[in-house]
Amino acid sequence: WAAWICLVIYIFGAITDFLDGWIARKYNQVSDLGKFLDPISDKIFVSTVMLMLVAVDRINGFMVVAVVIILAREFMVSGLREFLGPKDVKLPVSHLAKWKTTVQMVSLGVLIMAPFYLTAAILGNIGLAAAAAITAYTGYLYLRGAWEHFEK
Repeated sequence: WAAWICLVIYIFGAITDFLDGWIARKYNQVSDLGKFLDPISDKIFVSTVMLMLVAVDRINGFMVVAVVIILAREFMVSGLREFLGPKDVKLPVSHLAKWKTTVQMVSLGVLIMAPFYLTAAILGNIGLAAAAAITAYTGYLYLRGAWEHFEK
């Protein structure tokens, strides 16, 4: 029953995160504070879930590398945004990065239930590996887009 409660809380968090952004854009309620806090809260949410899944052995073995890739990219993009902000350079979120987040969120939800369903462990790990691959690629794209500003 504990895994089900965790899954419900996780789904609630994921849905409210999605709705927050959607409502803000739809009703033009985007603020500088929201632009600042939303990515931070997203990273805390996803990072915490991944680390807890590693801690309880739902993500283990080689799949921990996927978590490291995802976390490293998140730190890198945050650092790039912090570095480029004073230069008035924006790194907008790409559509592929939004798909990455979707694949990642679904995979983590599936992995919460992994011990109880064999297919959940398989599908969750496949999804996490796909999210890590997309994460690495989008991280490269962000870095490539920012590269010219390093030389200035």
